[in-house]
Amino acid sequence: MTTVTVFRCDNGNLAGLRAEGHSNDIVCSAVSVLTQTAVNALEAVAGVPTDPLVDEDIGLLQVMLPSKLTPQQANDCQIILRTIQQGLTDIGQSYPAHLRVVYKEWRETYA
Repeated sequence: MTTVTVFRCDNGNLAGLRAEGHSNDIVCSAVSVLTQTAVNALEAVAGVPTDPLVDEDIGLLQVMLPSKLTPQQANDCQIILRTIQQGLTDIGQSYPAHLRVVYKEWRETYA
């Protein structure tokens, strides 16, 4: 089972995501593609340097937005993260035994 935690700020914006676990199937591959695309798009499209936490042995990828973004970067990051969130949610609804998407309120103490 893979669990993806989507972190939300008080204002409703997304702050990042954390995917962990393996299901060793096509669902796991789809989650990997989406989460890696999020990291790549944040860097290449939004121009936001990320320092993702990755541990392939346990199936972990976490990426959080930095606190200082230009208005354009912030907008681009929200579009990217919400698109990835939608894809993950759709997969989770189709394969609930393999993927669970949960939401947590983002607090700086998680950093």
